[in-house]
Amino acid sequence: MLQSQVKEASVDSLSYLEDQIYLSLTYNNLRNKPSSISQNGFSSGISAGFIKDIPLNHENNFGVGLGLGYGYNVYVQNLKISKENNVVLFEPVSDYKSNWLRLHSIDIPFEFRWRNSTLEKYKFWRIYTGLKASYIITSKSKYNNFEEVNKTKNISEINKIQYGLTLAAGYGTWNLFIYYGLNPIFKDAFIDNNSLNIKDFKVGLQFYIM
Repeated sequence: MLQSQVKEASVDSLSYLEDQIYLSLTYNNLRNKPSSISQNGFSSGISAGFIKDIPLNHENNFGVGLGLGYGYNVYVQNLKISKENNVVLFEPVSDYKSNWLRLHSIDIPFEFRWRNSTLEKYKFWRIYTGLKASYIITSKSKYNNFEEVNKTKNISEINKIQYGLTLAAGYGTWNLFIYYGLNPIFKDAFIDNNSLNIKDFKVGLQFYIM
């Protein structure tokens, strides 16, 4: 009986969870842009949420994670988005004060997780790869050319569901984070009869706690 209790205590002592709350800070780069579209300011993003840590081995250093979070992303560029007679128009502009697109999303991250953590070690190496799906809950663009301020909300040509590959790797507090978008930000959007196939690429830092 005593040996059984000692064995159970030993097994339980290995049971621990890591990295269940995350915060990401990113620079947002647009891929597959037409030659007439350029980014001319700092496009940034922030996301935060909870990821359920699900260990798959006895040592708890390999597993998966499934979570839920919130994302806020800004894209500063020269693509003017406006609406006339309930039709959304896209056009590159050159003379303006400011122009941006903002997206708010509900995020669902899924990760394959490897780390060399132990029950006693609070700083460790980690490599997490996976997929993140996002549902865009609101979108807004603002164009200001000194004389006119044009705001467009809830843009129907925004892909409501966006997804991409993710990588978070680092030691301790500091982790490189990369998001590589797999589907376009826009749908049924055109410039000069050419489809807008712009995709997202984010690079920055990701922090985990608990």
